[in-house]
Amino acid sequence: MLQGPPGALRVLPDGCSDLISGLYPAPTVVGADDRRWRELDFGSAVTYRLSRGDDSIERQKWRLQRVRQTDEIGEIISMTLPRRLKFGIFLAPFHQLGEDPTLALERDLELIQWLDYLGFDEAWIGEHHSAGWELIASPEVFIGVAAERTKHIKLGTGVTSLPYHHPLMVASRIVLLDHLTRGRVMLGVGPGALVTDALMLGIEPSLQRPRMEESMRAIVRLLTDPEPFTYKTDWFELVNARLHLRPFTQPHMPLAVAAAGSPSGMVLAGKFGLGVLSVSSPRGDSTLKDFWEIAERTAVENGKTVSREDWRLTLHVHLAETREEALAQVRTRSGAFWRDYFEGTMGFPRPFESSKDEIVDGMNERHIWCVGTPDDLIAAIHRLDENSGGFGGLLVTTVDWATREQVRHSYELLARYVKPVFQGSLVSLQASQAEAERQALAVQELRDSAVAKARASYQAHAASRGEG
Repeated sequence: MLQGPPGALRVLPDGCSDLISGLYPAPTVVGADDRRWRELDFGSAVTYRLSRGDDSIERQKWRLQRVRQTDEIGEIISMTLPRRLKFGIFLAPFHQLGEDPTLALERDLELIQWLDYLGFDEAWIGEHHSAGWELIASPEVFIGVAAERTKHIKLGTGVTSLPYHHPLMVASRIVLLDHLTRGRVMLGVGPGALVTDALMLGIEPSLQRPRMEESMRAIVRLLTDPEPFTYKTDWFELVNARLHLRPFTQPHMPLAVAAAGSPSGMVLAGKFGLGVLSVSSPRGDSTLKDFWEIAERTAVENGKTVSREDWRLTLHVHLAETREEALAQVRTRSGAFWRDYFEGTMGFPRPFESSKDEIVDGMNERHIWCVGTPDDLIAAIHRLDENSGGFGGLLVTTVDWATREQVRHSYELLARYVKPVFQGSLVSLQASQAEAERQALAVQELRDSAVAKARASYQAHAASRGEG
């Protein structure tokens, strides 16, 4: 770990849990000549250091910076994650063929209840109508049931396939849920992931993304404009239309668009100032930074703004106490999940050559999945931070690739040991413990002195009364 000058005490300011938001007033320092050095160890492979900004700035502030640990001083990189990173799931869901679908859906609901208990922020529920694995046809109906079983977790459509629905129906249903949940819903939208869904509806796949934009334009206006308006396309019409029920959340519930391979999702986010749900490993040659630049550039062109705090990245995750345990728990089913569903059912190209049982090793080595320990996931989040330039939420892609108990335990490990690192929960506690440890010998001396003084006082009092 990097060391500051001798004699510098690590005394952190009040409200230490807020440090990771970026710039804050300088902490009080005791007995240090060089006040630019402070350290904070989050117990992971990454150390954080506080260093003072430009002295010429009128209000001197301190910026939290990340330091790669090396044998030398190391490379300093500005922290880009928000003060409280959101954690949730992306529930497609993926259920292997051969199981009772009713029980699989019940297990999905049970998982959301467990996440609510563990303090996860959100769950996004998919919409699919074919291909056998993804069972939820109506995320709105599923959300209505899940909302009754939970107290705090926010629930989003992940995503509603806009070309399959009239926009007035999409807006009306989500506003109804907004009221029924007292503001716990989010609207995620997309063009429709499965071509087989579109073909059943007689929709030419090349029309899905243009229709998504046409629908979103109408939905945004319905949510924001109380006045009637008319809007006609070649596949839907609105005639003097407005929402019968205005949103419970003001001005409206959070809105987000899916982005995986094509730039259309990021373009839509920029045009309307939406949040984004995207995979952590974009398809093709695009990088995460490339993706976000599309959104920012489009937003500027359309007089809108996009926020990285509204950008969620999805990642396949499974955790256990050791990496070996985690790999063993998912080895068989993860291979079937990728080979049978993505390659066999969906027709995706094979990313690399391996046996079915070795797919998880290849995915882990390439950082496409994170199967391992809480420390492995902490490191993965830091990599995503660097690769993206900053994002606001991590969504675990849920897969039935381990036993029910092992899946629940994986989320518990994430909640206990990963979430606190990125939500500021440990900063004050660790600083308090470190300061107590630093003063332990001096405090023990004070304690011994106080006890000795009390004993001497008692003995003197007893002697004065002739009790000695």
